[in-house]
Amino acid sequence: MDYTTANRLAEEIRNSPEYLAYLEAKEILEENESASSMMKEYHRLQILLQAQSVSGSPDPETVQKLKQMAELLQFDETASRYLMAEYQVHTILSDVYKILADAVGVDLSYLEG
Repeated sequence: MDYTTANRLAEEIRNSPEYLAYLEAKEILEENESASSMMKEYHRLQILLQAQSVSGSPDPETVQKLKQMAELLQFDETASRYLMAEYQVHTILSDVYKILADAVGVDLSYLEG
């Protein structure tokens, strides 16, 4: 398989306004020690909760901690901006994955909530 098209798509994404906004938000986040620390904890809790969900028993304490952290991040302008930019990049990647999966007939319905 020739990966030329995939590499062009990667370049398109790297040059997209959404990705450039993400890079800017990430840089600003990393300069803010408090917001950066909260974001790392938020991501850690997300991964922990995903792992617990896969094993079939999400811990209510982890769920509560994640909710509390999300509320804190909402009120931090730097963190909130980063989360929005991160979400937009994830949406693009998810859309591309769905397009590719549809093109080859892979069923992704199990990923839908």
